[in-house]
Amino acid sequence: MSDVMSHYSVYILECADGSLYTGYAADVVKRFALHCSGKGAKYTRSHKPIRIVYQEDLADKQSAMRREWAIKQLTRQEKQELIKGSGTDVGTAQFSKRS
Repeated sequence: MSDVMSHYSVYILECADGSLYTGYAADVVKRFALHCSGKGAKYTRSHKPIRIVYQEDLADKQSAMRREWAIKQLTRQEKQELIKGSGTDVGTAQFSKRS
């Protein structure tokens, strides 16, 4: 077993149509690039992502999956409050067609 602890994050993307997409990944910027290229989730193929508006780091994949599920249960307004409280654009403009 490795001494290095796995690192995962949960993230929220803002899409071109104003919708929000929540997911988790070990490397959020790499995953965002996949979403932008059309090779990410089915949802982001038809709702083009613009930027990462929220990212929360967690200790492991299981924690990230649980947090993703919890965020998906929030209303849009609650997600916007979460984003407003600590969201950030983490340099994703390089992958987006809209900068």
